Amino acid sequence: MFLKINGERHYLWRAVDHEGEVLESFATKARDKKVALKFLKKTMWRYGRPLAIVTDLLRS
Repeated sequence: MFLKINGERHYLWRAVDHEGEVLESFATKARDKKVALKFLKKTMWRYGRPLAIVTDLLRS
């Protein structure tokens, strides 16, 4: 998802559980592999290993 903050484009990262509750979210300027892995590791450390990972099929 894209956000505009002060006229600049940012990306919203979210982790959602099986009931649709948002576990974790944050906005970044970059959308690449480094940011995706950092978010995934942080979320897995906090909430444990997921049963499934669903992505939007973008390169990141």
